[in-house]
Amino acid sequence: MKTILVVDDEMGIRELLAEILFDEGYQVDLAENAEQARIYRQTHQPDLVLLDIWMPDVDGIALLKEWLSENLLTMPVVMMSGHGTIETAMEATRIGAVDFLEKPISLQKLLSTVSRAMSAGMRPILHAEPKPVEVMVAPDLPRIKELSAWLALPLREAHEQFDAYYFQHHLVQEDENMTRIAEKTGMERTHLYRKLKQLGIKLHKKSAQ
Repeated sequence: MKTILVVDDEMGIRELLAEILFDEGYQVDLAENAEQARIYRQTHQPDLVLLDIWMPDVDGIALLKEWLSENLLTMPVVMMSGHGTIETAMEATRIGAVDFLEKPISLQKLLSTVSRAMSAGMRPILHAEPKPVEVMVAPDLPRIKELSAWLALPLREAHEQFDAYYFQHHLVQEDENMTRIAEKTGMERTHLYRKLKQLGIKLHKKSAQ
């Protein structure tokens, strides 16, 4: 029986993935953070790891780097994230991940990705499609200057500013209706609230939605 380690700080996601994978005939072990995953890996070698990127203590990318540096990355690893980017997916692949699952994860997507990862072993099988690039036909000098001042930031700060603009846009468009925002952004509500808090974005409406 193939063994899959699921590493995710959200109990609901861990239990849901475990139930689905168990029904498919896999043995499933669980870890709620990087430390538990470290301890597990010292004495076990699963056939596959499903690894969440955003965890409170050590994130999934850092754990992946640790396993690589310690020669423990000897099994295929599929990264998971509720708000991943192509850049994050490509970085994970460069380090050693074989694929990337974006939350919320559909049943069909989960099972097909797990099956491919088991078959591919350590070979990357990411299928990241390039996003269209906006081309300015008529030069707008003020806009160009504004973008140049975006672009002069360190990458991490630039990402944070973009994320802030992105979520503020959806908050306005959906009148702070968190259910609709979660659907539009493809994020679970718990991840959405956490991301807004991380970005320092406060909600003006206090009613539950």
